[in-house]
This record gives sequence, C-alpha cells and structure tokens, in this order.
Amino acid sequence: MLAAMTDAEALRAHAERIKSSGVLGRSPLMQRLFDFLLECSIAGKAPKEIEVAVDAFGKGAEFDVSQDAMVRVYIHKLRRKLEEFYAGSGAAEPVRLSIPKGEYRFVAETAAVGEPTRAEVPAIPAPERAPRRWVMPVLVGSAILNIAVLAFVFLRPASVPDDFRAVRENSVWAPLLTDDRPIFVVVGDYYIFGETDDSMEVKRLVREFDINSPQDLENHMKLNPELADRYMDMELAYLPTASAYALRDVMPVLAPANKRVRIVTMSQLNPAAIKSADLVYVGYLSGLGMLGDYVFASSRLQVGDSYDEIVDRGTKQRYISQEASASIRGDRKFHDYGYFATFTGPSGNHIIVIAGTRDVAAMHMAETLTTPHALQALTASAGKTPGFEALYEVYGMDKLNLDGKLLLTSPLDSTTIWTGGPGERHAGLPGHAADPVSH
Repeated sequence: MLAAMTDAEALRAHAERIKSSGVLGRSPLMQRLFDFLLECSIAGKAPKEIEVAVDAFGKGAEFDVSQDAMVRVYIHKLRRKLEEFYAGSGAAEPVRLSIPKGEYRFVAETAAVGEPTRAEVPAIPAPERAPRRWVMPVLVGSAILNIAVLAFVFLRPASVPDDFRAVRENSVWAPLLTDDRPIFVVVGDYYIFGETDDSMEVKRLVREFDINSPQDLENHMKLNPELADRYMDMELAYLPTASAYALRDVMPVLAPANKRVRIVTMSQLNPAAIKSADLVYVGYLSGLGMLGDYVFASSRLQVGDSYDEIVDRGTKQRYISQEASASIRGDRKFHDYGYFATFTGPSGNHIIVIAGTRDVAAMHMAETLTTPHALQALTASAGKTPGFEALYEVYGMDKLNLDGKLLLTSPLDSTTIWTGGPGERHAGLPGHAADPVSH
C-alpha cells in the first residue's frame, strides 16, 4: 500500500480523488495552489513562499511576502480543505496528504498511525520562512512575561531578608504553597484573529470578547459557517502592560513553593488545569476568558458589558473605570476598580484572581496581595470566610497607581460555583462594607 504511493501516477490519482470530491471549492487560486504543490512534491522540490506567490498565483518578483499574507492564508485554507476531505468522503483513504506547518509541500501520512511517512513523498528540506508582520504582538507579550521573570531571578538581591514570609503565611497564599499541586500563573491575554476579503488577504485583525482562543474561533465558525472563509487563526495575542508589573509582585511570593510554577496565558490554559492545579490569575477582568463565568457564579458583583464597569447585584451600585475616558479627555487623575477573589476549585484545588478593569487597578491589586499590612487588612475584613471576593477603588495618575480603598468584601460559595452553574448565585448573599485602606 505504501509502495503504491511512491509512484507518481498513484499520487496523482489520489490527488484527483481529492479534487473530484469538490472539497477545494470553485476558487481558481485554490486549484492552482493544490496542483502546484502536488507537482513540486512529486519532483522532490520544496518551494519558498515567494515561489508559491510567483509560480502558483502569478505575482511579480517584487511581491513582498512580509507585507502580504496571501500565500499563508491560502495554505491555511488548503490544510482545512484536506482535513474536511479526510473527515468525509476520503475517510477510507489509507494514506493522507498534509502540509507541515511553516512549509509549502505535501507529506503523506498513514491513516492508521498518523505519522509522516517520508518515503511516500521525497524528503525535502524545510524552506526558509519570511518574517511575519503579525508576529510582533506575540513577541511583545512573550517579552513581557520573560522580562518579569528574569527581573525577579537576576535583579533580586540574594542577601536581603525574606520580606514575604508574612504574605506567604496569610490564609490567601498558604494553601497554594503547602499542598502538592502544581501552580499555574495565568496571565489574561487577548486572542486576535484575522478577517480576510474576497481575495483571501487579511485586511484587519479582530478582537472579540467572546472569542478567546483558537478553539473558541473554531466553535464560532462551526455555529456560523458563513464566516468560515472570512476568519482565520493568526496565532496572535497581546498582553496588557499591567501583566508585567503584576508578575513582578506575585512571582517572589511563589518562588519558595518547592514545586512547579508555570506561567501560561489564558488563551493557552487547558481547561483540565482548572480542576487539577492551583491557579493564580493576573490581568484585566475582561481577560478572564473561561474563568469568568465561574468567578462570578457566586458573586455579589457582575461585570458590565463594556468590561470597564462593575455592578453590585444587590444595591445596583455601578462602579465605572475612568482610565479610558481620562485618557481621551487628557485628564491625568482618575479612578479605576480592582477585583480580588479566592475560592476552592472543583477538586479541592485553590483559585486566586487578581484583576482590574484597567492597568492601574490590576497593578494595585498585585501590590495589595503581596504587601503584608494591606493583605492583612483585606483578610481581616473578610473574616473567617475561606472563599471571598473584594472590590477596591484605585486612584491613578497617568499610568501610576497612587492609592486604593477597599470598598467591600463578600463571601463566595464554592459549592454554588461548581454545582449551581454560572449565574445562579443567590442575590441576597451578604457582604461587608470596608473601611478605607491606604498603602
């Protein structure tokens, strides 16, 4: 069977079955790309991106692959077409064609094993890859994470006394540091996808609050098939500036845990970790992603549609961040709102949320949770309740968090969170008003 695929005619017959299935659609460019890659693979050639643009799509030699994603967009679409064929009419095919990520060639794989069988299509060296103009936000986000961790590791004086002992012994942090579960520090990022035009070129990048991962995008396109040819995963995300500062404060607290501490973005978080690991979320409220429904399932509070607003369900009091409007008006001083929650996960693990509507509030909350007297004031206000939430009013100037005031604390019922379902909180759950706390 495998030997048959080494024959060029057998490979062309296989390709013809793909084309005759209609899965490639009516796009002439898609047909030309498929035929071009087929002939290159039979000839043992690995074309570069510019060669695909010129030879398959008829572009001129001046075509700039770093500024035009046409080839990458069509390659992405062709991968999906092949997956569609083998999930449907080609399900019985013993050998399947795929396009390795970052390359422009076909590789034959056995359906049973699923491993590349390099004998079917001649071994070809990986082509050079041109720089991608969309990669910068990812690099920036990665740099923020790495700078924060490296700053802690290399800039922290080795001989200074441990200033975090009282913080680690507090009831908020102690459970995470004494159990045997891994710790995931989850940074709230913003997943971005591309929107293409009729020529399959990406014309704009889109941020949609309800689409927070590649899986969310895939599910969205399944529910809205008319969008399948318009949206594509660009493998992009960006992080708020506050994330770096929050990590700088949080990582020293977790450093002596003597167990694995892993930093991931929300769009990378495996849902299984919510059940099995201790989680510490840092970032914007709007970046909570899959955690959001559970965090607010037993909450006295809810987040408004703009994500710059927090609403008290009982009193109907609305707390609206002024950071964005202050920036538009040119005001230097403004109010922002910070949020904290701690509660037990579905398997007895521990979850902590350190968040803000905007940067200064998120930074202030990280400082609050890692400063002994501020943390003690917070837990004293909450009393003996193991799970609780807190709301802070934060005073900012430019990009600095100047001070903050604890507005309220309220208990969280972990049973309601995991068994009652999102949004089924009892509206009469009591909370506690708090005295101002200065840092």
